[in-house]
This record gives sequence, C-alpha cells and structure tokens, in this order.
Amino acid sequence: MPIIGIQASANQQARSDTGAMVPLGLVQVGSAGTATITFSSIPSTYKHLQIRGIARTATNVSLGLRFNSDTGANYSRHFINGNGTAPGAGGNADYAFSWAGSAAQNALTYGANIIDILDYTNTNKYKTVKVISGGDNNGSGYMQIMSGNWRNTNAVTSIDIFQAEGNTITEYSSFALYGIKGS
Repeated sequence: MPIIGIQASANQQARSDTGAMVPLGLVQVGSAGTATITFSSIPSTYKHLQIRGIARTATNVSLGLRFNSDTGANYSRHFINGNGTAPGAGGNADYAFSWAGSAAQNALTYGANIIDILDYTNTNKYKTVKVISGGDNNGSGYMQIMSGNWRNTNAVTSIDIFQAEGNTITEYSSFALYGIKGS
C-alpha cells in the first residue's frame, strides 16, 4: 500500500509543477530613466516566457519588443484598443507593441503590461507574442490586446523592451521575466 501512495504523491507533484511560473529576472528603472531594458542569457528550460511590467514613458507612446537584437522587418502584429470613447483596431509589420503611461498623466500613473512569448525555444516555428496592456489616461482609461509574431525560427535568448519612438522609459518602471514550465 505505501508504494501506491508514494507513486500517487510523485504523480501529483509532477502535475502541480506544469504551468508553474519561475522568476528569471527583474529590472527596475532608476532615476535617469533608460532607452532599453534587456533580459539576456535566457535559459532554454521552460515552455513559455511571460513578462509582467508597469511602465511610464516620457511621452504618450508605445513600448516595443525585440528578440535576439533582431532589428529586421520580421515582426508583425494585430491589435484591438480603446480609450472609453473611440475603439480601434489595426495591424502592421513592425516590432510587437505594448502600451505604457505617459508624462501627461498623473505622475503616479503607470501602464500595466502582461506579455506572453509562446514556445520561445521551438526551432520549428515562428514565435508568437500575446500582450494585454492598459492604463489610466488622466481620467479616461486605455487598453490594448495584441497578438504578433517574430518570423524567425531561432530560440529566443534575449529580449529588449524599448520606447518605440526613441524616448525614455522613466524612473520606477519595472519589468519581471518569468519562465513557465510545461509538460
């Protein structure tokens, strides 16, 4: 009887680890701000990656993602967004976007972002990105749901988060990278 109990316990432990999120890195922006946040030397031992962040930029503009320092034209995205009065949708071929708060907002307001990078080590397919983001826009909200891809089969080993129009990501912005275990 004890052998069955031990086996059942081991099986339960294996199941509970599937989907677990493991912290891999945290970046908090200092008083000088920064143009780019980089997560490098990403281990290849997880199924997916997730970035959770709060961000504020010097102007009301977007953040971009870049994988493995690739600045080529192999990114595309589709999005739905809204600000409480004017919904929008679109798509284009550029880097994958999320949204951040702006300097025009209250100084304590930051955009929130959850970014999923699926199957980041699979060398048989392009990498898919999903983003849910939003924030307060000085009394009116803003949200965006985006999906995109990096048309490259290389494993993702580094991720740059940058202010898409060349401005600064401001002090107290913070991004955490997690590895998500798979079966």
